[in-house]
Amino acid sequence: MKVNKNNRKYLFWFWGLFSIPFIIIIALFILISKGKLGPMPSFSELENPQYNLAAEVYSDDGVLLGKISVENRTWTEYKDLSPYLIGALVATEDIRYYRHSGIDVRGLGRAIFRTIIMGQNTGGGSTITQQLAKQLYPRDTARVSSFTKKLRLGVSKFKEWQTAAKLENRYTKEEIITMYLNKYDFLYHAIGIK
Repeated sequence: MKVNKNNRKYLFWFWGLFSIPFIIIIALFILISKGKLGPMPSFSELENPQYNLAAEVYSDDGVLLGKISVENRTWTEYKDLSPYLIGALVATEDIRYYRHSGIDVRGLGRAIFRTIIMGQNTGGGSTITQQLAKQLYPRDTARVSSFTKKLRLGVSKFKEWQTAAKLENRYTKEEIITMYLNKYDFLYHAIGIK
């Protein structure tokens, strides 16, 4: 079958326009991983995240007298977490938690379609691991114009995806849940699950 010159031009434009979003996404991932769009957590920061644990003061007979802290946080091990708590967290925040590697493509697609296209407020597409990445390495919250804010949010999302993928490579699902629950701010000076 012979393709005439007009059809060739349309095919060229079609594939060019179809490819542009993929090229932009790949370029963003490359620029972010090289640190060209702001700092990314280093290997050492991922291996040893900052938790600001409270210092506990005990009497000679082992009675807790008090805590000294910037954030009132005490570390809790995974084995000490209730399985109901873990089940509730997974059910409410990331139902496919055990089936993805940090980015839930199905949840992301749902969030994009419902929130952006249909204008509904049905929740985001962030996984537990992405939320942990955002807690460990918060977004830039400087006041800027609406367009700049949206652009920064987009770049921040790509950074969270890369950080989530790195966290998934370095930690087990249980360790990620433990880190998440120990880092989460439950408000009213209740920081961390304990």
